[in-house]
Amino acid sequence: MLRFANIEMLWLLLLVPVMAAAYIYFTRRKREQLRELGDEALVRELMPDASHSRPTAKFILLMVALVLLILAAARPQAGQKSETVKRSGIEVMIALDISNSMLAEDVAPNRLDRAKQMLSKMIDRMQDDKVGLVVFAGEAYTQLPITCDYVSAKMFLNAINPDMIPTQGTAIGAAIRTCVRSFGSEQSEAGRAVILLTDAENHEDDAVAAAKEAHEKGIQVFVVGIGKPEGAPVPIPGTGTFRKDRQGQVVVSRLNEQAGKEIAQAGNGMYVRCDNTNTAMRALQKELDKIATADIETQLYTDYQEQYQSFLLTALLLLVVEFFLLARQNRTLIRMDIFKERSSKQARSI
Repeated sequence: MLRFANIEMLWLLLLVPVMAAAYIYFTRRKREQLRELGDEALVRELMPDASHSRPTAKFILLMVALVLLILAAARPQAGQKSETVKRSGIEVMIALDISNSMLAEDVAPNRLDRAKQMLSKMIDRMQDDKVGLVVFAGEAYTQLPITCDYVSAKMFLNAINPDMIPTQGTAIGAAIRTCVRSFGSEQSEAGRAVILLTDAENHEDDAVAAAKEAHEKGIQVFVVGIGKPEGAPVPIPGTGTFRKDRQGQVVVSRLNEQAGKEIAQAGNGMYVRCDNTNTAMRALQKELDKIATADIETQLYTDYQEQYQSFLLTALLLLVVEFFLLARQNRTLIRMDIFKERSSKQARSI
């Protein structure tokens, strides 16, 4: 199993497409300027040493070397040994609403980011529990199967955005059922819980029935209401404007606390509203601590070994090749015609 000790360094990979776009732009700009000087064939004759392919080759070498250096800085490590470890904890599936209404800013910075901040702190406090992640809007999808890998859980959590599900809506019932399926069909002595984070606005399916089904299987359903009952307009990202209905009126999204309480009651759980404090997280954590724990078996890799050396050496080799690769053609090598010289000697000997 491969993991990265400094996984945050992988964000630097975003520099690669930015630099590639900049290179393409300036290369095209340079060619347009050359065309303005006159006939393209004539300009090429005036610059016999110019090479069109070598600068591109040098840039590609630099980019590949940069990627390898970033991967080396992220410290890839390979697990050499797998062990079955028993942990005493609970199993938790998180269902996060990513519909457009979660972009409302009645809690700072907005509902979705506030929910992600709360979940990130909860995952940091986990030690022996298993956690999984489901995202939903008009449909529900498993984003992360239940696992003890908290690093991956936070990585997937940070990457969540409303564009992941094009179908808009609030399919809370589908999200709960997806969470229940994610626990698997095997019975477990460990307590199981579903944590639902949503504004519960305009939910389309029978979420209460889904919560009852979960409770019948021994799974508690907790609901965290994100937002405020008085609501807030829903911004359109990157435009500075707000969403409007068919009549041209600004849409105001409101937290449906009544629906959240009904779902939590049906799932034998608790409803709590999340604001700009940590009150909701502490109350939820207190309830989760009451759930019975049991030994959970999980496969863990141990004895990790550093693998950055191969990435680093390959990057240095590419940088050396790039350094000695001239951006212009070598006129001396071009004028040398080995085969012509050899054929002339053969003709004289005959």
